[in-house]
Amino acid sequence: MDPHDALSEIATLLERERSSRYKSKAFRAAADAIEGLSDAELRDAASLRRRKGIGDSTFAVIQQALAGEVPGYLVDLRERAGVQRSSSLRGLLRGDLHSHSDWSDGLTSIDLMVDAARALGHEYLALTDHSPRLRVANGLSPERLRDQLDVVAGLSGDGFTLLSGIEVDILEDGALDQEPDLLDRLDVVVASAHSKLRMERAPMTRRLVAAASNPRVDVLGHVTGRLVEGSRGTRPPSTFDARAVFEACEAHGVAVEINSRPERQDPPDELMTLALEIGCLFSIDSDAHAPGQLSLLDYGAERAERLGVPAERIVTTWPLERLRAWTGRARSA
Repeated sequence: MDPHDALSEIATLLERERSSRYKSKAFRAAADAIEGLSDAELRDAASLRRRKGIGDSTFAVIQQALAGEVPGYLVDLRERAGVQRSSSLRGLLRGDLHSHSDWSDGLTSIDLMVDAARALGHEYLALTDHSPRLRVANGLSPERLRDQLDVVAGLSGDGFTLLSGIEVDILEDGALDQEPDLLDRLDVVVASAHSKLRMERAPMTRRLVAAASNPRVDVLGHVTGRLVEGSRGTRPPSTFDARAVFEACEAHGVAVEINSRPERQDPPDELMTLALEIGCLFSIDSDAHAPGQLSLLDYGAERAERLGVPAERIVTTWPLERLRAWTGRARSA
């Protein structure tokens, strides 16, 4: 097995299972360290062992791959990932409208996120790094977002489109945490609440209704903010009038995000059922912070299919031309 491929696949599988970010980054660093080395250089064990970025675990993987084996660590990870979530709906998804890069709190470069999206067969991916107020996530100032737009513009082609976007923070009064004119330039705007999640029911309802009614918003992200498992612990859902929020989404053509991260499972089943009853659109998104997490769409698709969400109501099953017409509906009006 090619050592570089083995290291990269291990990193991807670690990302998918939301393992320690330091562990996955170590395997990606090792893959970078050996990229371009000749077979002779790879087989010079003493020199390889001294190379920056190569540790005990990654060295062992390289040696096993050079011996013609599938490294034991990779075998174990493949087995752990072997219980795949599958649904007929997953095969209908054309892309993903919520992902992050190392411009904010993602683990890798935009290029690696694009490579992973292409490898999954995506037709499009929206890059939606965080907005300025979310300092803990290195949110993008207007100046940094403008710089990012220049980078995004050069990463489409060969049947794949990288869409410009943002996960914009919903402020306490329902306003959006970015310059309106800059939001108008983006392909996709995902609006999410990240702070003051324990607000009283009435003000939280007003906050989310205001965001869903904003003509610049396309997707309402992880609407309850809950966490149900994982390394960050658990967090209860925000309390609000879900009917009022989803009626605002339906009235303004805003999609309710089905966040595919297993630790979120947001919205909860009962709220997804309510949004379906009201007539909302949906967007099944990975909320990926690393290349391997783009495949978390499996989980969101499984939930949506189980709850009877029809494919035609899921914007991420739409072809790019229809998706662009939908996201541009209000900003071009």
